[in-house]
Amino acid sequence: MDKLQCMEAFVRVAESGSFIKAAEQLGVTRSVITSRIQQLEKFVDAPLFFRSTRSVRLSDTGQSYYKECAELINKFEQLADQMANSKSTLQGRLRIHMAPGFAIGYFGKYLTLFLEKYPEIEMDIVVNDKIIDPISEGFDIVFQMFPPSGETLVERKLFNVNRIVCATPAYIEKHGYPKHPNDLNQYILGYYSGYPSRNKLQFLFAENFQEININAKVLSSSIHLLRDFALNDGAIVCLPTLVIHEDILAGDLVPLLKDYPLSNYGLRAVFPSNSKNISKIRSLLDFLIERLSIIPEWDERLIKNGFLSEKIRNYQ
Repeated sequence: MDKLQCMEAFVRVAESGSFIKAAEQLGVTRSVITSRIQQLEKFVDAPLFFRSTRSVRLSDTGQSYYKECAELINKFEQLADQMANSKSTLQGRLRIHMAPGFAIGYFGKYLTLFLEKYPEIEMDIVVNDKIIDPISEGFDIVFQMFPPSGETLVERKLFNVNRIVCATPAYIEKHGYPKHPNDLNQYILGYYSGYPSRNKLQFLFAENFQEININAKVLSSSIHLLRDFALNDGAIVCLPTLVIHEDILAGDLVPLLKDYPLSNYGLRAVFPSNSKNISKIRSLLDFLIERLSIIPEWDERLIKNGFLSEKIRNYQ
């Protein structure tokens, strides 16, 4: 029995709550994870988990061993990472979860340049709108719009994510347009269900933000689906400039309520503070931050062309 591999499997299952997720994170089959857990249970002569068809949770014995095992595995991985990084170049794999808005059309060029600088680093990149916990899902970094929720997670902000209420010229010609935020509920609205504010939008009135309740006819977890919905003359939508700035500059979408800027979010890199890959994480984030501005270049273009309020510069 390889005790280290068995303890690593035990820690991964405990943190993810799933044999399948643990197998995905370690790059082995579920049967391998099951075998390693069984070997460890035989070694300690006690069950480490209570299993059911719906859940996996630690037994009393598992709870008593988990913290020490997790610390041991983390220290071993940090040591292995330090040994690997004692060379002149960084190496090893980074597992990344990224929102499509940044991944599609943007991250590819930075990825090319980064891997030219660090050719020994490998990337496993999952692109999805889903909000996840990097620890339980086994990711080194999560790029997302919202602050981290776990106490053991840290963040670095890359840039502001501003949003615009907009629709197509054809939709506006047929249905008219809101002249005040309170008018929004008179129209068909498409809204991203992942915004933390749920069914509320914060608009800037004079110098203060005020919440407006909205009633969206279409909710979606996909910003890109809502963009396509709007481009097909389906609704007024509230979307990040990151995704729609080209459509606005081309005239395919028209900004509405420009005198009432929306509150913004920030694209953040969220990662565990004690990650075994912390040196690679910091290198990637330092690389990106050197090349990105808090007010990104697409927002500067929108401001220059009068599609986005200058007031956003005051809210960073």
